[in-house]
Amino acid sequence: MKNNQNRDTLVGGLIFFVVVGLFAFSYAGKGAEAESNTTSYPLTAVFSRVDGLFTGNDVRLAGIRVGDVGEQVLDANFRVVVKLNIDNGVEIPIDSSVAIHTDGLFGSKFVVLEPGGEDAMLASGGEIEYTQGAMVVSELLSLIIDEGKAKQAKATKKQDIQTQQGGN
Repeated sequence: MKNNQNRDTLVGGLIFFVVVGLFAFSYAGKGAEAESNTTSYPLTAVFSRVDGLFTGNDVRLAGIRVGDVGEQVLDANFRVVVKLNIDNGVEIPIDSSVAIHTDGLFGSKFVVLEPGGEDAMLASGGEIEYTQGAMVVSELLSLIIDEGKAKQAKATKKQDIQTQQGGN
């Protein structure tokens, strides 16, 4: 009985130290992220909609994380001005474009930079002019379903006409 109690105490202590270690590791990672944010420069992009895009989401270039999403505010025309924090050392051509993509069908949103071909680069505080807003999955699915219904109705109408002509 005493042997089981010692084993349970040892396992409990081990689990406690593992949990404390995980919290410490998690906290250390947050500090590194905050430090990396000081080595970035801001760019802005204006979107018509940013559904599901949040501060801290990734900014990617060629599939690699090169920054994160900063604050988002509405302008006077009800468009969303998004601040992008781009890592120092990553230069973006002035004719680049930016789009909001989804990780999988229902995953989180992230920003994708598509570099342009110009030699001139955007300066800190510059604006990316060519943007594509977020796609809303439910609207896309509705569009696909409506298109399918329209094709089905057209096929049914054509079949009815053929049936009427064959019956005469």
